[in-house]
Amino acid sequence: MSTAPTTTEPRLTAEQYAELADSGRLDELVRGRIVPVSRPSVRHGQICFEAGLILAEFVKKNNLGHLVSNDAAIVTERDPDTVRGADIAFYSYNKFPKGPLPSEVRHEVPDLIVEVRSPSERWPMILAKAAEYLAAGVSVVVILDDERRSANVISADGSTRMLADDDELAIPEILGDFHVPIQRFFE
Repeated sequence: MSTAPTTTEPRLTAEQYAELADSGRLDELVRGRIVPVSRPSVRHGQICFEAGLILAEFVKKNNLGHLVSNDAAIVTERDPDTVRGADIAFYSYNKFPKGPLPSEVRHEVPDLIVEVRSPSERWPMILAKAAEYLAAGVSVVVILDDERRSANVISADGSTRMLADDDELAIPEILGDFHVPIQRFFE
């Protein structure tokens, strides 16, 4: 009795994934495999933009570091590799000095990630992604939820804070005296 040979698609490294031609589709690399991700809505983009503006104003004024957006590649796992695209990420100048950021795949993870929850995204899925970021070394993940007009702040030390529309977001361990009402993200 013979069995049919099994073929296994080769797993990509983060570097190989970065070299691929743009397919025109949105995707991420998960454990060496390309996985499609859903296209964000206009509202999702608006909240990302507002969050980026709010953070950029403070970060630039206080000379703290770099902000990136548009699903910039973040390597969260190696062997097999996973490359995620955060909505917004903050790298302190301790990780990358002033000046242009490198364009090649790097191992440094951001200090802070902000994700905007899409209506199609289920909580277990986004919380798993947040846990992956934290396991990779990110200090704080903020999940903005337009539906609830809230922010879920998850820290590497295991603490979680749920902030409502009229609460203020503060992340003193990363952004010093930064504080902003949650409602500003959803205006």
